[in-house]
Amino acid sequence: MTSTRIIIMAKEPRPGQVKTRLIPALGAEAAAELAHRLLRYTLEQAIAADIGPVELCVSPSAADAYWQPWLQRGVARISSQVSGDLGARMAAAISRALNAGTPAMLIGTDCPDLTAHKLQQMAALLQTHDSCLCPVADGGYSLLGLQRFDSSLFENIPWSTSQVAALTRQRLKTLDWSWAESDTLKDIDEPDDLNGLAMSYPQLTDRLLPTPAP
Repeated sequence: MTSTRIIIMAKEPRPGQVKTRLIPALGAEAAAELAHRLLRYTLEQAIAADIGPVELCVSPSAADAYWQPWLQRGVARISSQVSGDLGARMAAAISRALNAGTPAMLIGTDCPDLTAHKLQQMAALLQTHDSCLCPVADGGYSLLGLQRFDSSLFENIPWSTSQVAALTRQRLKTLDWSWAESDTLKDIDEPDDLNGLAMSYPQLTDRLLPTPAP
């Protein structure tokens, strides 16, 4: 199978600046800790998939102290996201990989269902399609893989809304590109997502969730 780069779009988990929709349920510190655990888990799965290079494309800056231990371990390349909205940042990251001649998959850190096995499945599908997609239950997607680049996939998309996956499919159809999709996955954005996360991935929520009242 052709090597496929995995690009993880990651944000430094600073309290009050990440997982803000979970803060009412967890508090700012615990929400940031969950973001850190999700990031670490995502990186572990990407490396375990063993399908090609793994890149952490981070914000605000790869030079920040938080990223230095990750950099020193040498487990992945670390790059800084460009300025602009999410679409601009994703477009810059994946076009760089594609320009180097490597198929690539963009993923976030909010979807623990993107296991090593799932990443391997999507990389295999990408071998025979122009694109691949992992839709999530809220209408977005957790993975977008491309064999070639077109900016229309990233422009004028209302990010963080239920329209993202549907609009992306429309753009792929307009381009007359083939694409493959996984089953619908679940990402972690809202307080209602936490109980399911605790049941499926208890290691990610250990000592973070409030103890239920007797």
